[in-house]
Amino acid sequence: MQWALTVAVIVSGALTIRPMGVSGRGLVVAVLFVLNCAALLARGLPPGKVPPRAAVVWLSLGVLAAAALIGVSRSGTGYLFAFFLSGHIGYRLPTRQALVLALACGLLCGGVLYFHVGPGHHLLPWAVGLTTGAPVLIGILNRVQHQAVAAALSAAESAERAARAEAQAAVLTERGRIARDVHDVLAHTLAGINMQLELADALLDTGDLEKVRAANDKAHSLVKESLKQAQWTVHALREDSLPLVETLTAMLESSGHRDALTVCGTPVEIPARVTQNLLRIAQESLTNAARHAPGGEVRVELAFAASSTALTIRNRPATRAVAPGVGSGMGLIGMRERVALLGGTLTAGPVTEGPDQGGWQVEAVITR
Repeated sequence: MQWALTVAVIVSGALTIRPMGVSGRGLVVAVLFVLNCAALLARGLPPGKVPPRAAVVWLSLGVLAAAALIGVSRSGTGYLFAFFLSGHIGYRLPTRQALVLALACGLLCGGVLYFHVGPGHHLLPWAVGLTTGAPVLIGILNRVQHQAVAAALSAAESAERAARAEAQAAVLTERGRIARDVHDVLAHTLAGINMQLELADALLDTGDLEKVRAANDKAHSLVKESLKQAQWTVHALREDSLPLVETLTAMLESSGHRDALTVCGTPVEIPARVTQNLLRIAQESLTNAARHAPGGEVRVELAFAASSTALTIRNRPATRAVAPGVGSGMGLIGMRERVALLGGTLTAGPVTEGPDQGGWQVEAVITR
């Protein structure tokens, strides 16, 4: 549209502005016509390509050329250059500079007609010259609208970048959660199975079949335990909401600790994500207790308060020999990461007093 209007003004001027020639007044009119065309065509230059000072100089010279063309020409539509240039002044320059330059354009064009400068003064009333600065308001409105659209697009792009970053962070968080779950299921159980199989292999050379069978049976029991843990992990990865109290009870019974769960307070419904992570913490703690304190009594307390849910797992010292082996060291780190993602706190350490002295305690507190 802008280019169509610009071409229309230039063609209209070429057909109607007189005199136009190669000598005398006609040459002056032709030169001013070319200058006005150049000033008008420069509207197509992107704002970022023209320095602010250069834009002021170019538009100021264009105003002078437009006023001079009105005064020098005898007839035609030379005044249209002033109108269109004034509109572009409002679009190109800051508001204050645009208003000053548009006022100067109106005064120059009005003054040319009012003081009868040139042969064409009788064709237009001087008031028309004054109005040549009015289109600056349209230019200002167009500039404001363009800036608003640009700001909206920039905000949309920023929001899209933020959404992509958030999605990427969510993916990384989910990867971390899956890594912790895989560790919880595989690191302990597979290490235990491998240890029992190595023991059975070593006992074969001694000919003690009873101990070989015992190691083999232990490996089988660890396989069954790992299958149960894998089922719990699949539930967590599928975002299934497991009943916390019932699942904890079943988990303890399958680990050989009956009636080990104590529930304090009135059970309330908690988010599935909190339930899943508390179950994983309980699973990790029971696995650690079985590894580092075999035979020791385990007690679990689940406390529901007005604004928090606390899970405490405490085991007494071992009553049987602890099998040699080194853990991955990631279990406690994984538990801390789970609780941190939920905005809670986790404490873990040895029990230094009471009947469970010498044992180990893990406590996770999740604030609702």
